[in-house]
Amino acid sequence: MDDARDAPQARQLGLLRFAVVADLLASPPEPGGLATALRDQADKTWTLPNGTPTRFAVSTIEGWYYTARNATDPVMALTSKARSDRGRRRAIDDVLLAELRRQYELHPSWTAQLHAKNLAARIREKYADTHSPPPSYATVRRTLRSQGWNRQRTPRTEGHAEALAKKARRETRRFEATHAHALWHFDFHDGSRRVLDKEGRWHTPQLLAFLDDRTRLVCHIQWYLHEDVERLVHGLVQAMLKRGLPRELMHDNGSAMKAAEFLQGLEDLGIESKPTLPYSPEQNGKQEKFWDVVEGQLMALLQRVDPLDLDTLNVATQAWVEGEYHRDNHEGIGMTPLDRLESSPSVVRPSPSIEDLRLRFTQRVTRTQRRSDGTLSVEGIRFEVPARLRTLRKLTVRYRRWDLSEAWLVDPRTADVLARVVPVDLTRNADGRRRALEEPDVAPAPPDADDDPLPAKMRELLADYAADGLPPGFLPLDDTEDQP
Repeated sequence: MDDARDAPQARQLGLLRFAVVADLLASPPEPGGLATALRDQADKTWTLPNGTPTRFAVSTIEGWYYTARNATDPVMALTSKARSDRGRRRAIDDVLLAELRRQYELHPSWTAQLHAKNLAARIREKYADTHSPPPSYATVRRTLRSQGWNRQRTPRTEGHAEALAKKARRETRRFEATHAHALWHFDFHDGSRRVLDKEGRWHTPQLLAFLDDRTRLVCHIQWYLHEDVERLVHGLVQAMLKRGLPRELMHDNGSAMKAAEFLQGLEDLGIESKPTLPYSPEQNGKQEKFWDVVEGQLMALLQRVDPLDLDTLNVATQAWVEGEYHRDNHEGIGMTPLDRLESSPSVVRPSPSIEDLRLRFTQRVTRTQRRSDGTLSVEGIRFEVPARLRTLRKLTVRYRRWDLSEAWLVDPRTADVLARVVPVDLTRNADGRRRALEEPDVAPAPPDADDDPLPAKMRELLADYAADGLPPGFLPLDDTEDQP
């Protein structure tokens, strides 16, 4: 028996039986009048919980009457008891269960109906003498459900198969952060409407949204024409300037989320990256639910706007979020996001300046300075190193791949900016003008005490050699050209 389905039905039947005998219990008949009262009840038509009209026999009503008459809880007494063999299999024994298990492990994407048909064929092939007739489709479906053998999608790749296997070994639980801004969800979403750009081309816009886990507050939302790390950083910086710095970010494993600029920025700002498991969108379920709200409300309000451009879409989205979504009661939290934010403890941190944030979300690499012309190479582009840093052989460079018009040289220990560098301007350098190099700022050497041409080390060696008392280690020879 499926308790979730049959328990309410059993209770409803108990209430019906109690209604049949309720008048007899409230006003017991006079001695000798019980039979007449039972026949009167038996002549009445009653409606079963499923809506079917029916009548009950006198003996049936009499049994209910005596059962309920002295019971403390007459409805419970009249409710059908669970079968003694509930939870035990009868049509599918251990042999067939093993066959069904093997069948499911080989074909987890099959429907319950296909499992039932294949199991029946297997019984006719191997167990015709001991297991005939085969179990019904309902029995097979109920067994699959009780064992947790739910239908699974066919994995498209090896990684997808590993993800499904990992999910099958771990339970799934809902969660919610205890503080506001402890965890932000974010993702890109393909819009259901196409937008027209200024050049007359159609695009499927990408919606980027950052959602606070506890309050469901939209920290920032914006439509773009593409999904990449540049747009991700552009939106995240705005979210931080609006709301402050979160503690953790949950996201999927898209290429933008694995970019070096994005991960370096999170590391510098002390924000932990929480990627979801591959092929597990339910881990970011609050974000997925938000997309349904966007499509069902916001996009429905723009149905008659045609053609739709990106600016109009973004302005309408901001107005809807601030004027409707943030002020509307949220089913998941039982209040509006703004009220939840006001009543929740927060772990938010102040946001740095926009210049600091732009620097944080950059890729960090080490390059060797070329001595011949004082340049270094990043992504195939030559950058000029300031003359004051010409003595440094290894330089730490921070840059953004989508904007190579500038880069920054930083201290590898403190990350302090030493200089902003730009690509080499060959045309300007061709004018021949060169700045004089300044000598390194070092302490001047003390003046020599004498004018001895021999340096200190040689004088030391000669003194030690003379002090050992041994004769010279060579024989002199008069090697002049005037010898006879």
